[in-house]
Amino acid sequence: MRPYETMMVFDTSVDAQAIQISLDKSLDVIRSNGGNPGAIDRWGKRPLAYEINKRKEGYYVVVEFAGEPATVTELDRILGLADEVIRFKIMRMPDKRPARRSNAQA
Repeated sequence: MRPYETMMVFDTSVDAQAIQISLDKSLDVIRSNGGNPGAIDRWGKRPLAYEINKRKEGYYVVVEFAGEPATVTELDRILGLADEVIRFKIMRMPDKRPARRSNAQA
């Protein structure tokens, strides 16, 4: 499995319960497609860099997960259909590799 991170920006005009339901649905999509959700970081309400659909503010959530490319494809589809999601981005994170030992001898 490969490590990924997704940032979701939710519409602030919807209530907190709708945001939580959408987030839970995203986590269920990850699990049902063989992925493992990791850390969830709720940044809260933040100003957008630029106006999107006449919105100046969004509720940011960052989710780390491990999964296969099929997991990412399905998550992309679900987030694209969600009305409460203004923007999202799924990024593949670098694989963790053990630190190389130094060849220098003292």
